[in-house]
Amino acid sequence: MSFDGMNVLSLESRRSAGIAELIRKQGGEPVLAPSMREAPLDRNEAAFQFAERLFAGEFDMMILLTGVGTRLLHRALSTRYPPERFPEALRRITVVARGPKPAAVLRELDVPVSVAVPEPNTWRELLAAIRDRPERRIAVQEYGRPNAELLAGLRQRGAEVASVSVYQWDLPEDTEPLRSAVRRLAAGELHVALFTTSIQIEHLLRIAAEAGLEAAVLSALRNMVVASIGPTTSEALREAGVHPDLEPTHPKMGFLVQETAQRAADILRAKNR
Repeated sequence: MSFDGMNVLSLESRRSAGIAELIRKQGGEPVLAPSMREAPLDRNEAAFQFAERLFAGEFDMMILLTGVGTRLLHRALSTRYPPERFPEALRRITVVARGPKPAAVLRELDVPVSVAVPEPNTWRELLAAIRDRPERRIAVQEYGRPNAELLAGLRQRGAEVASVSVYQWDLPEDTEPLRSAVRRLAAGELHVALFTTSIQIEHLLRIAAEAGLEAAVLSALRNMVVASIGPTTSEALREAGVHPDLEPTHPKMGFLVQETAQRAADILRAKNR
């Protein structure tokens, strides 16, 4: 089965061209609405203060949550310290990579990964992966906004936790595609919505609220096929009042598109009875 001509909303930003091609291959008509950009923080003093503690040996574990964040942290610290200083410090402690993207950046920096978190790479898998580790002075590289559940879980185990953030999520510089998607959602023109990160629903509803269309968008989503990349994104959707219809068997974009295409027609039929 395929999308068979359905209008499929994607809120992807960096990978919008790739997901559009996947949607087309499954017979869908992609509606692209980039919803976010990774905006470096204007002031990095907190990152430099963190670095001084790291270089002084105050941490025995560092958890790296994203590839972009790992790279930007290294880049930011290299403006004040020799570029090798950060990877050298990491080699002296236990390094946890939440998924393949931070692991890839760590390989570039020649930093061994002590603990690789398995799919679907959420904070739950992360906590399980380090459950039996002895380290209690832990640094966490955050992404966009604090991961409250992860930080609370670490502290409940008696860890002393310090977090460092080097970028935040912001709306894209050009918000017109997102605003157009909001209008089309409210008008009932779309059939499927694909969500690959929790920030996408937040930004979609933010734009919808600005247009006075939040209730209409939420109503439309409840009558569409809503697919979520994994548990963290699904939680955010439920918190917004939208119950995802499916998660792929693997938290990858290709699986998300293919498995949604296979089930979309049946889900829509069930909702329209």
